[in-house]
This record gives sequence, C-alpha cells and structure tokens, in this order.
Amino acid sequence: MSHSNQYLTFMLAGEEYGVDILRVQEIKGWNKATPIPNTPDYIQGVMNLRGTIVPIVDLRNRFGLERVDYGITTVVIVLKVMASDGNRTMGIVVDAVSDVYNVSADEIKQTPDFGRSVSVDFIKGLAAVSEKMVIILDIDHLLNSSAIKNIDAMVN
Repeated sequence: MSHSNQYLTFMLAGEEYGVDILRVQEIKGWNKATPIPNTPDYIQGVMNLRGTIVPIVDLRNRFGLERVDYGITTVVIVLKVMASDGNRTMGIVVDAVSDVYNVSADEIKQTPDFGRSVSVDFIKGLAAVSEKMVIILDIDHLLNSSAIKNIDAMVN
C-alpha cells in the first residue's frame, strides 16, 4: 500500500493548488496587513498573530496572475515553512479554500519540463483528483526567497 498524505487545496485564478496539511497552522479571513516599505509587490506586509509577526505573501502577485479585489472568500493560510536557518511562520493570501484530499505519493506526477522560459521550481508535482488537476506546491522553496528572508530581518 502506498503512503498517502493529506493536502489542503485552495483556489487561485480558477486553478486548484495544494499544500501539505501538516504545514497548515490556521486559516484566517483576510485582514489588512501592515505594509513594509521597499518590498516586492507580492509581499502584502505583516500581521501580528498572537504575538508572532507573520509575513504575508499574495500568491496571485507572486505567480504573476491578474490582480483582483479581495472578497468574502479571500483567506490567509498560515503555514509552517522549513528553512536551512530554522522554521518560520508565513501566511499566503488565496482566493478561497477548496477541500482536503488524500493523495498517495505515486499519484503525484512530475511537472512537465517547459524549458528555461517557465519556472516550475515551486511545484512539487501534479495530482489528478476527482477528475481535476491539483498543483501541489513546494512551500519551503516558494516561501524561502531572498526577498522574504529580508522581511524577516526587518521585523525581527
């Protein structure tokens, strides 16, 4: 029997993405973040979450998708991200939370090679679930960019 993981899925521009549910600390309704000057446009700022300063990343902006106004389904998924210099708590803004799926390791297919013109570094793989494709994200890689580390240095 193949090992199975649970993935929390969410919507972003009509596509469904998934993150390992064991990394999810909580899901919060959108609340304006405190902006940090001189940060990339995908960094919304920071939020105070019970005494912890949490950087907030807008995934639409991070992925270069069309900007939309935040609505009633817009949420922040608070995640535990692992890095070489220790663990950190980060939030990602998404259009809506979708579902939780059990996906076995052998159901996750490699991301196709699009050549150097398309970066798929943040994608762990693709899984067909209930006749739809779910893009499984590698949050450790996605949320450990130098810009995000610079924010950590500013607020800590």
